[in-house]
Amino acid sequence: MPGIYIHIPFCKQACHYCDFHFSTVMGKKEAMVLALQNELFLRKDEFNGELVETIYFGGGTPSVLAMDEIQSIIDAVYCNYEVSDSPEITLEANPDDLSLEKIVVLAESPVNRLSIGVQSFFEADLKLMNRAHTTKEAGDCIRQAKKYFDNISIDLIYGIPDMSNARWKQNIEKALSFDIPHISSYALTVEPNTALASFIKKGIVKNVDDEVAQSHFHILSETVEAAGFESYEISNFGKPGYFSRNNTAYWQQKKYIGIGPSAHSYDGVRRGWNINNNPTYLKSLANGEIPMQMEILSTTDKYNEYVMTGLRTIWGVSLDKVASEYGKKYREYLLKQAEKYMQEHMLYLDGDLLLTTKKGRFLADGIASDLFMLNLS
Repeated sequence: MPGIYIHIPFCKQACHYCDFHFSTVMGKKEAMVLALQNELFLRKDEFNGELVETIYFGGGTPSVLAMDEIQSIIDAVYCNYEVSDSPEITLEANPDDLSLEKIVVLAESPVNRLSIGVQSFFEADLKLMNRAHTTKEAGDCIRQAKKYFDNISIDLIYGIPDMSNARWKQNIEKALSFDIPHISSYALTVEPNTALASFIKKGIVKNVDDEVAQSHFHILSETVEAAGFESYEISNFGKPGYFSRNNTAYWQQKKYIGIGPSAHSYDGVRRGWNINNNPTYLKSLANGEIPMQMEILSTTDKYNEYVMTGLRTIWGVSLDKVASEYGKKYREYLLKQAEKYMQEHMLYLDGDLLLTTKKGRFLADGIASDLFMLNLS
């Protein structure tokens, strides 16, 4: 079943590592909410009556919206789409936005899942990343949110310069102490044209270390799995019954539409992306136009995307699916390219499925790139 992603392109301040599309100027927030509703209306026929299973508010920082703004967008979804009886509706939120009052009104709304951007429980890390919240605010908001929400996820970042294994383990144990059912955790990456990239170039901040990040990843996996979480995707860990339905749909290549500037869409045949410019997006929607570029995926594109997404998950890559949907030559190529990784115990076959081992999981993206087909259409 399809999902809807809604990009809220506003933040209170810019995190030093972030290259997502956002603005710290809030003056057009009201106009943006109306434009998002308009785009939802203009694209209402794309699912052909299929039930919407997930609604995800990402960004940016969706929690900067007032509750009536969030509700108006949800109402626009229900007015224009068929929605399942029990959709997963997620709101990404920063701890400094989640006052008790905000949590209470969210709990009374259709939102039933919170994804809280903690990133670290150490003040030095938060200052390095230029996060807007404090460690106290992070702890307070999680404790309050647990009183009103059952389905809560928190984000953590590892591989931060000067973060020791011991400090990273403390971060994980602090997260586990709140007894939340889902953790998303990502390695700190240095994106071009970010403040972090500039600080590293000037020698103000140490560069990230891939070996440190890999060590942190294995500590994370071992610690949370021992606490009852399952690593259903490289960056996502959930207790039984709490896998993110939104994230799972992405990795299983289900269709979704992306609403808002910079949002991406996928229908199994085409991939599209909206312009990442707020004024142009607003002007286009005011004229009843969607500023989106589209590409039709070739068989090779589809095969490569399936390999990339499949290897990141516990569901792996089905050899039968590769042969039936893309062709036997793709299956033969996949097995040939995978052979050296199986010999190195980074990949293994479980019946029909090609999967990463624990040793190979952190390197799944690099392994997948070696399995890509480059010369067929």
